[in-house]
Amino acid sequence: MLTNTLPPQALAQFKRQHREIFARQNRYLRRVGLIAAAVALYYIYFFSAFGLPWPRFLLGCQQIGHYLARMLVWHNVANWPFSYYLGQIFLTIAIVWVGTLTATLIALPLSFLAARNVMSTPALRPIARVVRHAFDIFRGIDMAIWGMVFVRAVGMGPLAGVMAIIVQDVGLLGKLYAEGHEAVDKLPGRGLGAVGANYVQKQRFGIYTQSFPTFLALSLYQIESNTRSAAVLGFVGAGGVGLVYAENMRLWNWDVVMFITLVLVAIVMVMDKISAMLRKKYITGQEIPLFQPSPPQLTPDQP
Repeated sequence: MLTNTLPPQALAQFKRQHREIFARQNRYLRRVGLIAAAVALYYIYFFSAFGLPWPRFLLGCQQIGHYLARMLVWHNVANWPFSYYLGQIFLTIAIVWVGTLTATLIALPLSFLAARNVMSTPALRPIARVVRHAFDIFRGIDMAIWGMVFVRAVGMGPLAGVMAIIVQDVGLLGKLYAEGHEAVDKLPGRGLGAVGANYVQKQRFGIYTQSFPTFLALSLYQIESNTRSAAVLGFVGAGGVGLVYAENMRLWNWDVVMFITLVLVAIVMVMDKISAMLRKKYITGQEIPLFQPSPPQLTPDQP
């Protein structure tokens, strides 16, 4: 630290010589202090306006501890319908995979229509704005709301859950893919144009080649995220393990809730490991050793 290495006289002289630097530091500290004070005032206003009675908070902490204690003590495990629980868990995973994969296949081509560097001409810019606003609408509504809408439309079951995941993920992934396309370097596209590449070839080899790591990472992460979020769809009748959650919570079977939660956590951990392997293989890449010819084989007649 500067204050630990310089004596007070030298530090004071240094401050006089570089007043502008220390003035900027003071302005930065004042700005940070004002932001922190504004955040603190917001919290005070929120809790005073909307109410958070201290006795209710203490009661809630006690109830949470009670629920956790019931989760850790499992009763009559031998009679649990494990086949039903695991079947609903794997149904949830199937819903997530079908919904996320379908949303990825739809969002990827639409993301090119939303990218400003792809739709760069005056005639194509209105199309990009329309597609981006459509993405805003799709992702602006929560997955559970979409689930309730599709349950009313197609009935209860996995189809409603798949459609809810597709609609929300198309909006979310389409926007993120488009931003990945816009963040690429422009020089490869210009080089392709200089050697005679057409419009589609420039987008394929100049943009998508660079944005592919972002595309793969976002797709893999969304599968993990949907595995956690899809449990909520069962609460609204869209199939999956959420129905098991709702049933056992109503019956106060918190030990079953803990069992299902642990299974889902284990599944997410396995998916994270698989995602890390795929990212390492297709994003980081693997080193390819240079070709080295094998030494010549000596015949018995040669010395």
